[in-house]
Amino acid sequence: MCADIFRAVAGQALESVPATLAGFARHPVRGAHYPGIVAAPAHSVTGRVYRGLSTAALARLDRFEGALYRRQRVTLTTPAQPALIAWAYVVPRTHAHRLAPGAWDFDRFIVTAKARFLRSDPNGSL
Repeated sequence: MCADIFRAVAGQALESVPATLAGFARHPVRGAHYPGIVAAPAHSVTGRVYRGLSTAALARLDRFEGALYRRQRVTLTTPAQPALIAWAYVVPRTHAHRLAPGAWDFDRFIVTAKARFLRSDPNGSL
């Protein structure tokens, strides 16, 4: 999640580091500009990991992510840590039909949808 979107959703500004999540793939959510991740053994997802979330920030993220996602513990790799336990919002198999085929394009999101996404309030959290 982009730092400015994270700050707006979580209500907390935190430093982040690059991270890789092996065994998952990121796909577009049908009819939306944002992605979902699902278990996919031969794939990996790159992103950012934010450390030091408050309980209130985690609750805000849970509300924002909504019913499509389930928060679960995963093991990430960062430049400084080969095995970091963290939370990720994963689309459970029961909702996988809501994902479109193919990889979600982060760069396209930045150019075509990020500003609009920040102006919107998709789940009452921004």
